[in-house]
Parts: sequence; structure tokens; C-alpha cells
Amino acid sequence: MSRLLNYFKDTRSEMKHVSWPTQSQTINFTIMVLAISIFTGLLLGLFDVIFQLGLKSFILK
Repeated sequence: MSRLLNYFKDTRSEMKHVSWPTQSQTINFTIMVLAISIFTGLLLGLFDVIFQLGLKSFILK
């Protein structure tokens, strides 16, 4: 039980050293993640359409 209490005490002490992002940094990072995710989704969708068209034309010939 004392090991568990020491763990929580150490964790609490380490959390005081964490450098938390500001609100504007959090908003900017969130926007970046969303933009990159949307871009990646669109790029993968485009490749999917291209491969589908390529396979359809290959199979029909």
C-alpha cells in the first residue's frame, strides 16, 4: 500500500513540472491536426478513386 501512495505522491510532484500549452497553442494544434487529417482523408480517397478506375478499365479490357 505504501508503494501505491509513493507512486501517487511522485506523480503529483512530477505534474508540477509539466509545461502545459496555452489556450491559443491548444487551438492552433487542434486546427493543424484537423487540417492534416482532412487532407490525408481526401488524398487517400483520391487514390482510392484512381485505383478503382484503373482496375475497372483493366478488368473490362
